[in-house]
Formats: sequence, C-alpha cells, structure tokens
Amino acid sequence: MGDEKAHPNSGVADEVLELKPYNPMKAMKAIEVGDFYYKRKNYKAAASRYREALDWKDNDAIATIKLADALEKLGSVREARAYYESYLEILPKGPSAADAKAALERLPKEPEKATGQETSILKKPEAK
Repeated sequence: MGDEKAHPNSGVADEVLELKPYNPMKAMKAIEVGDFYYKRKNYKAAASRYREALDWKDNDAIATIKLADALEKLGSVREARAYYESYLEILPKGPSAADAKAALERLPKEPEKATGQETSILKKPEAK
C-alpha cells in the first residue's frame, strides 16, 4: 500500500477537469437560441450562446462565424478578428468566407488601446 502513487490530478478541483462531451444537437440548439438573441440585438447573450455551441462542438463553422459577427457588434475587435480567422481556417472556401475576409479587411488589425470601446466577454480561441 505504501508504494501506491497518487493520481496525477488528485489535487485539481473537479470543475477544472470537467469537459463537455461532443454533442452536435446541443450545439445546434445553442446556435438557434443565439440567433434568437441576435435578432433582438442582444449581442452579449448571442455571443454567449454561440460560445456554448463551440463548447459542445469544437470548430463548428456556423457558430464560429456567428460568434465573430456578434463580437464585432459588441466592439470586441481583437476577438472578432480571431474568430473570423478561425472560420477561414475551418472553411476557407465556405459560404461565409467572403464575409469573413471582408470583415478582416474592415476591422483594424490593432484596435486602439484604452478607448473603453472593446468589450472582452469571451476568451480568444486557443492557438492550434
């Protein structure tokens, strides 16, 4: 019994280790609810739901482009650019590729600092 080793994650809180399983149906529902909020110009709630969709189905092109658009509406330029770029990585010739490219042309590469305009409600996608 003295030779037993502790599990490598034994000291880590359960919440940290919790991962959502792949569930495209829940992702689709989250996108649908996000669209509801987006149509009502509640971009913060819409972005939250699109983010949830990406939790259920990583690299979902529809959720990615919609999240980018909602973040742009919120003034989160840096995050919006990251998600537009992510969409183009997922579907370089997809149905929204022209819109994503146009957005990247339209949005400044480095938003002005200390303007108070940028809302950072969601984390930037992780590098691959």
